[in-house]
Amino acid sequence: MPQRFAVIGLDHRHVYEITAYLIEAGMECAGYWPTTSDQGVLDGFRKRFPDLREVADKDALLDDPSIDVIASASIPCDRAPLAIAAMRKGKDVLVDKPGITDFAQMAEVEKAVAETGRIFSVCFSERFQTPSTAQALELVRQGAIGRVIQTVGLGPHRLNRALRPDWFWDAKYYGGVLVDIASHQIDQFLIFTGSTTAEIGTASVGSYAVGGGFEDFGEVTLRGDRGTGYIRVDWFTADGLPTWGDGRLTILGTEGTIELRKYVDIEGRPGGEHLFLVNNQGTQYINCEGRPLEYFRAFAHDVAHRTETAMPQAHCLTVCRLALEAQAQAVRLRA
Repeated sequence: MPQRFAVIGLDHRHVYEITAYLIEAGMECAGYWPTTSDQGVLDGFRKRFPDLREVADKDALLDDPSIDVIASASIPCDRAPLAIAAMRKGKDVLVDKPGITDFAQMAEVEKAVAETGRIFSVCFSERFQTPSTAQALELVRQGAIGRVIQTVGLGPHRLNRALRPDWFWDAKYYGGVLVDIASHQIDQFLIFTGSTTAEIGTASVGSYAVGGGFEDFGEVTLRGDRGTGYIRVDWFTADGLPTWGDGRLTILGTEGTIELRKYVDIEGRPGGEHLFLVNNQGTQYINCEGRPLEYFRAFAHDVAHRTETAMPQAHCLTVCRLALEAQAQAVRLRA
């Protein structure tokens, strides 16, 4: 009998990929709660998944003992409370990033994980949904660039002002730019350097162009037990770029470097998933498009076997905590 999941929280378009990949991993969708803060997301979900069952009562999904997993891309501040409720009902959880938006939620999620033994997993899509990142991690583990000592992660995004719901503009809902976007780069910093602990060196946020106090720029430096990292995130991707952002990751090793251009190679090769390797043997370009994604199948395996192959629970919680600490320590830059 296939594992079953339900979707609660259709407030961000990332729910499309989460649902599709879980189905691809062999899970059966038992239904979804159609309440949303963004009618466009619900309309898109219905169009993509016309055969899935709508369930008007959210609690009916949470109480259904045949459902193993709750998946969510709800308003960010609602994800942790939903996850806690689901874990208390005996279900594992997969949420869009950011999974946690304040320290009170952090404490309650950690408590629920410890007391229930359920899985709380955050889909850091800039790693789990990009084949080039998986290829880079494989090369690093093979020793292609020696010991990794630093990562530089850049996460520019297009604002798409007209498409954003009201909650998008208020940090009490999304947690701040470092909690929201930089969680991706913190995740990659930890996994590529092999760090299990880290502290925030410096952090800053700015509101330069959008107005209303919306944080459209952020940067962080990190000091881990195995390396250092620099992160810059922003909402300044120009409309002329043919994709939502020019996300890049540079991995510095003692014997070489890897650079990823995940979504576009401007004025270069078509498509995304570009990897550039430089080491003592020379230079190499690897097109990573088509490499299978591993996270969702690994998550399904973990649900069935109570393992941690998709992402160690401690790693997930450490990423969330560091993002909160960076946001809390950030200096607000003056425009």
